[in-house]
Formats: sequence, C-alpha cells, structure tokens
Amino acid sequence: MGLAPGAPAAAVQTPSARGVEGQRRPDLGDGRFLNPLIAGDRPDPTILRDGDVWYMTFSSFEAIPGLVIWRSEDLINWTPVSAALTRNIGSVWAPELTRHEGRYYLYIPARTPGTRTIWVSWADRIEGPWSDPIDLNLPAHIDPGHAVGEDGKRYLFLSGGDRVALADDGLSTVRRVEHVYDPWRYPEDWDVESFSPEGPKILRKDGWFYMITAVGGTAGPPTGHMVIMARSRSVHGPWEDHPGNPLVRTESREEKWWSRGHATLVEGPGGSWWMVYHGYENSYWTLGRQCLLDPVRWRADGWPEALGGDLSRPLPKPAPGSTGDHGVALSDDFTGDRPGLQWSFHDAGPDEASRIRVGDGTLRLAARGTAPKDSSPLLVVQGEQAYQFEVEIEIDPGGVAGVLLFYDSQLYCGLGFDAGRFVTHQFGLERGRPPNPHGRRMWLRVTNNRHIVTFHHSGDGETWARFDRQMEVSGYHHNVRGGFMSLRPGLYSAGTGEARFRQFRYRALP
Repeated sequence: MGLAPGAPAAAVQTPSARGVEGQRRPDLGDGRFLNPLIAGDRPDPTILRDGDVWYMTFSSFEAIPGLVIWRSEDLINWTPVSAALTRNIGSVWAPELTRHEGRYYLYIPARTPGTRTIWVSWADRIEGPWSDPIDLNLPAHIDPGHAVGEDGKRYLFLSGGDRVALADDGLSTVRRVEHVYDPWRYPEDWDVESFSPEGPKILRKDGWFYMITAVGGTAGPPTGHMVIMARSRSVHGPWEDHPGNPLVRTESREEKWWSRGHATLVEGPGGSWWMVYHGYENSYWTLGRQCLLDPVRWRADGWPEALGGDLSRPLPKPAPGSTGDHGVALSDDFTGDRPGLQWSFHDAGPDEASRIRVGDGTLRLAARGTAPKDSSPLLVVQGEQAYQFEVEIEIDPGGVAGVLLFYDSQLYCGLGFDAGRFVTHQFGLERGRPPNPHGRRMWLRVTNNRHIVTFHHSGDGETWARFDRQMEVSGYHHNVRGGFMSLRPGLYSAGTGEARFRQFRYRALP
C-alpha cells in the first residue's frame, strides 16, 4: 500500500503557507517559496511563457470539463483561467500547450478502452473558445512535445524517442512517424518501474536544441521516475546526452517527494531558469502527482543543472517582491449560473452537461445510474493531507445521493441515502444500509484526516451525529488500482429524479 510516514526530510520541513480555505500555497511571504507549486493532482505539467505571463495545464484524465489552464505573473502564484476541453475524447494524458505565430495550441493524448490517439485543439485567446479537438491519428504514441526546427517547420516529438512532422498550420501530420533518439539508460541496479521514455519537451536556446525526457516509469517504486536531457545543433540530431544525467531523480524513499520527473524547462522573471515537473508526496500517493518547481543554472559548457535538491526546503522566489492570489476555492454556494472551474464530471457522457442546473443557491443534479460507479459523479481536485467538506442534500422520491472520496468507478468510498436508509460505500462496493432518521433531506460531512475517514450527518446542519463506520484510505491510489489519478471529494446523484445540493463547504485541516 503506502510506505510509513514520518520521513526525516518531511520532519524538518518548514511549515507551508496557507491561503484560501486554509489550502497550501507556495509563497511564504518572505522572498521564499516552498513546494508544491500547485498542491493536489496536477501531473505532467506543460508550461508556456507568453510575454510576462506564464500559463500551465496538466493531465486531466476522465475529468470533463478538463485541461484547466492556470495563469501566473511571477511563476509562484497561480490561478485558473478556463477549461479548454469540454467534451469527452478519452482519458487525457500529458498534453502540450504552446503558442505559434499568435495562436495557442493544445496537443492532447487521449485513450479509450479500445483506442488511443493524439488530438489538437487551438484558440486565438488563451481564455478560449478552444476549437473542437482534431484527431491526428497517432495511435502508437503519447506525450507530444512541440518544436519548430531551424528550417521553420513544425514537429511533434513523441514517446519512445520518435517524432512526426506537422503541417504548417499544426492541425495535421505530414510524412510518417520516425525514430530520432535512443534515450540515455540508467544503471541496472536502480529501483524503477520501467524504462518508459516519454514526455519529450524541446527548448531552443543559444544555438542548441535541448530535449528533456522522462524515463523510469511515473509511479511504482518511489525512486523510479527521473529527468534526463540531450542536445543537438539541429532539430534533426544527432543528439548527445547530458554528461550529468539524470538531472533530477528521487534517490531514497525517505525524501519528501517521490517519483520526480516529466519536466519542462522555462525562463522565469529576470532571466532566471526553472523546471516544472511532478512528484508524489511521501506517503500520500492518494493526492496524485503534484506540480513542483526547481531552479536551474546554466553552466559554462551550455548544459543546465537543477539546484533545488530534494525540494523539501524553501527556495528563493524568482521575483522576491512579487505577490498575488493563488489557488482556487473549492467551496460553492451555487449562486452563479454555472458550475465553478473546480467542478468536473468523471467520464462524462455526451449529454452530461444537461444533467446539471445551478442558481439560487442550489445545484440540481439529475439522477444517473444506480450507484457512484455508473452515475458520473461531480468531483473536485484537492491537495491537502487533512480536510473536511460538508453539503446539504435533498432528493426526490426514488433518488439516492451522497458524498464521496472517489478514485475511479471501481475504487471509492462514501456515504449516501435514500428516503429510508443510508448506503455505505467502501472499496467501490455497497457495505451496509442502516436506517436513515432524516428522510429525503439531510446534511452530510466528510473528514479525511491523513487517510482516516469519518462521516457525520445532521437533520438541521447544526447538530451533527457521527456515522458508525470509519475507513482508512491510504491504499486508494495508482499503485493499487492503476489509472494515475487521485482521491477526489465529490457528489453523486443516482436512482430517479434529481438531487439538490446546497452550501458545499470545504476547508483544509491543520
């Protein structure tokens, strides 16, 4: 399941700064920052510098809306802007965000149970609207990295050391996929998941093309994932490996951050240089892969090196005096006319958006399926080791609704109810149906305190009773179930009719 908590690096770490709802923020307010850069499941970061602003997005898997784009003016404080993907094209892995000749592009690997390919979407404004995705018909690859060669032509570098040429408009491929690079290999006695060369990102600087690649597998042993680099004078090679490979690697399970890899190099404020990549927090695989920021120095021989060590301690900010909002509130009073950017459906069907109506302090969610596994629940991503959320729920006759901690359709826990009985969910199964004293309307509360989950219920939202089943969820993660996702708070509505949710309240716990 998980390794024992209490690693030495974590024990001496400076406490995180706290922001909205008590959530972690990187800016310590004293000219330093502390990772994670964005807490919670923000894997495979792809970052774009656009003038004096930075944009970033992440793998969104089965979440719809997906590919939420975040914005920063100092590389430290980030807020969400928009969701670029509004229909389900499959499980989205490791996108690439880029800008070329004034237009923004997203290259999007996605897979369904029977197929996989890479799509492209474009927009003239980062806020959108984004075009409907176009299938590039690349069924054998993931993790695209966009590049413009010295010849002015566009390319996508792909997993496995391969590459394909793009048309000038970036919306189709020309010629066949070709193999262009054999990645550096680590020593045989290192504990890794698999070789798995992926995530190639191309930077052009000072007459060189730098290719940064992930190897070692993105999960499995904590010491597996790593960052390697090669460079060439031409986009066509030949490529020479960095003499210091790997640039970044988790060397011990005692470190604060596990499985560090899948990096992109980016220039920050004042000419500084940085890498963004992801990692699992020691003993908290359930939070998914979180976004990390590592300072970079360019050596006299033209190679970069990472300076942040194991990232367990504070580091100087790129712009010491900068400040700004960070993160997103997960609480929702449902007074707007649409769900906030924090919400997404799991594995949404084509008509999923029609199930939901928001306004006048109520989220109305039409019932679907019989249980969370087939109801396409509504979820949020959160990044705290301990947190609590609560909501008022009212159901129609024949309905069943409740609260969840949801990994995927086969692994979740939660508490729901119909008009006469509670329903307990554990391991993705129904575990018990004790009597419900509140009828078709009640308040439910979930507390996840470092993997220990408790539920409370109330008839009036003021006097709470503790539900008599608690759970331990440290094993609700990728190394048990697969899928690379995180354990996400959520709401579901099944059976018939609709469920009405009011006053969703989230807060981080100390």
